[in-house]
Amino acid sequence: MQTSIIGYPRIGNLRELKFASEMYFRGEINTSDLEKAAKDIRSYNLSLQKNSGLDFIPSNDFSFYDGVLDTAFLLNAVPERYTSLGLSKLDTYFAAARGYQGEKGDVKALAMKKWFNTNYHYMVPEIDDSTVIKLVGTKPFELFSEALERGVKTKPVIIGAYTFLKLARYKGSKKAADFAEQTAAAYSELLKKFNALGAEWVQFDEPSLVMDMNAEDIQLFAALYENILKSKGAVKVLAQTYFGDVRDCCNELCGLDFDGIGLDFTEGKKSLELIQKNGFPQGKTLFAGVVNGKNIWRNNYASTLSTLSELAKHTSDIVISTSCSLLHVPCTLANETKLDNKYKKHFAYAEEKLTELAELKKITSAENYAETEEYRRNAELHSEPRTTGNETVRKKFAALTEKDFIRLPDFAERERIQKERFKLPLLPTTTIGSFPQTAEIKSARNAHRKGELSDSDYEFFIEKKTAECIALQEEIGLDVLVHGEFERNDMVEYFGECLDGYLFTEKAWVQSYGTRCVKPPVVWGDISRAKPMTVRWSVYAQSLTDKLMKGMLTGPVTILNWSFPREDISLRESALQIALAIREEVLDLEANGISIIQVDEAALREKLPLRRADWREDYLDWAIPAFRYVHSGVKPETQIHTHMCYSEFADIIKDIDDMDADVITFEASRSDLTILDVLKENNFRTEVGPGVYDIHSPRVPSKEEIKAAIVKMLKRIPAEKLWVNPDCGLKTRGNEETVPSLKNQVNAAREVRNENC
Repeated sequence: MQTSIIGYPRIGNLRELKFASEMYFRGEINTSDLEKAAKDIRSYNLSLQKNSGLDFIPSNDFSFYDGVLDTAFLLNAVPERYTSLGLSKLDTYFAAARGYQGEKGDVKALAMKKWFNTNYHYMVPEIDDSTVIKLVGTKPFELFSEALERGVKTKPVIIGAYTFLKLARYKGSKKAADFAEQTAAAYSELLKKFNALGAEWVQFDEPSLVMDMNAEDIQLFAALYENILKSKGAVKVLAQTYFGDVRDCCNELCGLDFDGIGLDFTEGKKSLELIQKNGFPQGKTLFAGVVNGKNIWRNNYASTLSTLSELAKHTSDIVISTSCSLLHVPCTLANETKLDNKYKKHFAYAEEKLTELAELKKITSAENYAETEEYRRNAELHSEPRTTGNETVRKKFAALTEKDFIRLPDFAERERIQKERFKLPLLPTTTIGSFPQTAEIKSARNAHRKGELSDSDYEFFIEKKTAECIALQEEIGLDVLVHGEFERNDMVEYFGECLDGYLFTEKAWVQSYGTRCVKPPVVWGDISRAKPMTVRWSVYAQSLTDKLMKGMLTGPVTILNWSFPREDISLRESALQIALAIREEVLDLEANGISIIQVDEAALREKLPLRRADWREDYLDWAIPAFRYVHSGVKPETQIHTHMCYSEFADIIKDIDDMDADVITFEASRSDLTILDVLKENNFRTEVGPGVYDIHSPRVPSKEEIKAAIVKMLKRIPAEKLWVNPDCGLKTRGNEETVPSLKNQVNAAREVRNENC
């Protein structure tokens, strides 16, 4: 069997692309320097994959910011507000990704959403009635030719036509079907160009096929590819799906003139069943996604070979592949110099997954695979016990009852008690939590980790920064303050370091969006709270001010969703183990005088199953209770906040209300506050703070811009239930952007309060 991957991490082993891009944004390097850094990463990745023996090597999986945004620029789907700025091609691209504020104009960035059920974010293409979809870009052809010059004929990777149209946001009266003819023509032209370049395979990524599809969706998909595939010529076309199964369109997919079909046998609950029931069409190649592209545990060869053996009953033309792009795992274990091998031997990052593919290829070609050294080593690894359980944690988990998830009194009574206690003004202003993590702060943290800064000196430094942050917020005039989170490296990793059962890596960076990378911790064993995690800093911060201070925590679902989870117990059990620990911290904060506690569930929507039929049993029936358990033991006068990031909330808004928080803040500014209508339509009871400005962009919103947003909110949300805050935490921004933005936020809220309330 041959081997393939869907895509490879593009940030570089040591985040070289991130640092080069940020230098470019600061004007420290020019376009040529940035392009050289990018080419170096591509060259390294190409050599690595070639030397691993990989048969189908992707190209065009590289992006300066986001692959969906690349596709929008490829297809001329770029709003005029960006193209009219008169910037260079690259700077126009970054303006769409990050926003732009300068001598050429002032524009917000495109909306950003979570990429299916991952922590990666994509830029949402924006299409209006005047948009003409046509092939105008050259990037896929340039990168194919670049690899060809190095002796590698790659498999170009393009976001598929159906997925592109389904992910786009339509600003006028036209919808996806109205652009089908233009889109098909553009993709047809693309195939003709690859024919001319001598490509053998082209991969169209169609993850939207694993979503719920109605008859209209299936018709759109079929119509697109009936036209597109007429132009494939000598090029073989692979329809690549991932993150689930294709149960709604399996017959249509198999009936189209694709040469290869990529199916996910890791997350696709029904993928194997579909093959067993329907067979697989002769003359097509099955790209079998059997190596997990989203988790870091070593592949269990016995299990994988069992799947491949079953598939071989239905087709002889199988390519062993990853389940999705390796974008979602770190680059290489080679840089994990501090992690003991007793742990590392269980992990496979992107580079190690290339090795796994090579070993599976060798094993499947052997007459007796059980006698191969690669199989024996893998079997031995998976036969040894990895960790011992924590009996105390398991007993607490087993003892949970329904009443443990119910907070009393009910919301309305708590709201009355809290308003009487806090006496906040209408439209209270606050922030989401973190303040800018400046170079000085990062340098001090790094020095402390290396032992160059003592514990006492580091604590003194953090106290100083916290005090400065409190003073700044008081000067700005915010109503509810935060301590700034300067002691934290990451909103998940920090908590993991205070929990038993977690492992931490050194260089396991994964791209979240653009230049933002995260380092997910690993759930190794049963989880328990080793020590208080935030009490010291929250209490210290409260001692510096008479204003209300929020205690800041990350919720159990987000901690789990932003970690590499165990595969030997259920996600439900892992989430509730974490909830047990976070509940202890919540009660400690309350006992130490913190009266407002924010438990962020930024990633609640992230792992929601892609198919509605699976929502309850597979996720919501344990995710919502896990959050409720965290705060069900606090007093009625303690106010519980939560926060949620870039996702679509409309379809689970009632479940979010059922989390029974007292205040919820949402990302809203990049989506033009569309969540407001959803809140009103569903009679959302929880007090709410839709973000009034986008913190993922460097631009500073004006007071008038924020006032307009607040006034818009007041048309749908009662003033007594509305909070005013940014979209998200401020750690990735600089003080030069944060301070004027927050001043404008506070002044806008005051003016609206005086004029409208």
